[in-house]
Amino acid sequence: WNAIFVDHKVLFIMVDIQEGLAFVGGLSLRQKIHFLSYESLKVCQKKQISVCSVKSRRLFHLCASMEKVIETEPVIESSLEVDADSRKYPIHFGKNLLSDSKLLGSCVRGHKAIIVTNTTVGPLYLGRVKSALESAGKAVTVVELPDGEEYKTIDSLSAVWDACMEFRLDRKSVLFALGGGVIGDISGFAASAFVRGIDFVQLPTTLLAVVDSAVGGKTAINHPQGKNMIGAFYQPTAVIVDTLALETLDDRQYAAGVAEVIKYGLICDAEFFEYLESNMERLMKRDPEVLGYAMKISCQRKADVVAADEKESGIRAILNLGHTFGHAIEAHQGYGNWLHGEAVAAGMVMAAEMSCRLGWIDRSLVARTEALLVRASLPVVPPPNMGIEAFMRYMSVDKKVESGVLKLVLLKSLGEAIVTSDFDKEILYDTIMLYQQRFKENPGRYMVQSVHSEKEQAVR
Repeated sequence: WNAIFVDHKVLFIMVDIQEGLAFVGGLSLRQKIHFLSYESLKVCQKKQISVCSVKSRRLFHLCASMEKVIETEPVIESSLEVDADSRKYPIHFGKNLLSDSKLLGSCVRGHKAIIVTNTTVGPLYLGRVKSALESAGKAVTVVELPDGEEYKTIDSLSAVWDACMEFRLDRKSVLFALGGGVIGDISGFAASAFVRGIDFVQLPTTLLAVVDSAVGGKTAINHPQGKNMIGAFYQPTAVIVDTLALETLDDRQYAAGVAEVIKYGLICDAEFFEYLESNMERLMKRDPEVLGYAMKISCQRKADVVAADEKESGIRAILNLGHTFGHAIEAHQGYGNWLHGEAVAAGMVMAAEMSCRLGWIDRSLVARTEALLVRASLPVVPPPNMGIEAFMRYMSVDKKVESGVLKLVLLKSLGEAIVTSDFDKEILYDTIMLYQQRFKENPGRYMVQSVHSEKEQAVR
């Protein structure tokens, strides 16, 4: 057993005793880590101190990250601006921003704030955000939801509204969304409707949330028949990216975010796609220079598209490359079994394949897309249990269906995407059936291409 002490707050991590004893030899006093006896842990549990379980092989990475948090003063390193029709707001990047009392406090016009987080992120970062806001003189309450896409439901949304009512929030109160895409989407939707709209601030802790869901104002919950079918366009007042938070992100969640990064190269920035081809290994190793550049370019491309079309009446829909296929995968497999980025990765390959079959792109671009996603440890084929009927069941209720006509985001070239219904349905069916045929021909190889990069529970 061990504990990490940060500003007198304690986070307990459960590890295998033998691995823990082997690990302790590498600790330094600067990491402020002390192994506790089982009896000490029981005493702390009686005092209702939260306990968090983490895979022991990720323990050193987590401890190194916590050491940086202890020693790093909050600093905004760079900022972008989103210029949407309904609201302009900043995206701030920096280290230890979740502890920045001045920055977080400046986001609250009134006296009260509510933090919405989940049971995975909460033990890691909630204390820092809450303390920062309280140091700024704000009254704070917390909603901690279960972790996972399967909890992106009306029940979770109602739990947030219940807390808003109980804490008597008003129109000058602020909702802080501390977590990944699920928390951001639920929180934004809750904020959009409570007293007809209160401010909310995105505090993304996953790469996918940073480069995609936290920016642009799409908020929603899932319905059993379709993903993100119930929601609203509602822009945050700020997006605050604490880059240190990404260091506790597990490899599978990190890879899921990289899928959305690759998307921007495919749909609107050929030069960026080529940069990723040259730097994918460095990106997957979380090289600070490459990761920082990838996040900023992705957010800038998203901001540019949102500024041109906030409510997706036209060009914004290109941001959904691979998503119509991907949402069908998520819904069919059960929300949470495939991460959003994993499903989008397979969906982007399917969209590229269909674009090639329509004669719009060369076969070589399909191969390059698939190869780059493989280097990012992402699936490049859909689940083998999904045929035409399964895909069409969910795609027929996609948000891009208008008057019964399905629209897809496809590629005209590298860096150029279009939204169109101008395609022969037989080509769509043939594209789906291609993967069924590949599975029949070589099921072993197919499963390697569809497997997730990790099966462990994510630390988001």
